[in-house]
Amino acid sequence: MTIHYQIGEKDSRPWGIWEIIDIGKNYIVKKITVFPHQTLSLQLHHHRNEHWIIVSGTALVTIDDTQQTASENTHLYIPKRTKHRLENPSDESISFIEIQTGELLDETDIIRFEDKYDRYNL
Repeated sequence: MTIHYQIGEKDSRPWGIWEIIDIGKNYIVKKITVFPHQTLSLQLHHHRNEHWIIVSGTALVTIDDTQQTASENTHLYIPKRTKHRLENPSDESISFIEIQTGELLDETDIIRFEDKYDRYNL
């Protein structure tokens, strides 16, 4: 597996920012901040699983056809090939830790189904 990230790398998105905080064999750890009233795309990944741990704020999370509220210390597991999304309905930013595990850990493994910022790749 080739890693295309470096620890400390950051990127801004329309919904917030992410930063790489650790990299290892077959895993990457990101800290993700979602700005108030912003939403990640409804998406899935063919080659990676994701573990999310909410560290601040309260999110509305969709995993397949189930929606739930997730607040501080909530752990969510998203298996590969599972549609998912995180929404921030509040006036405060949400932060969560994302641990990606799998055989392809880069931005090419994102299939978007809905995106309020018009980023599609169906």
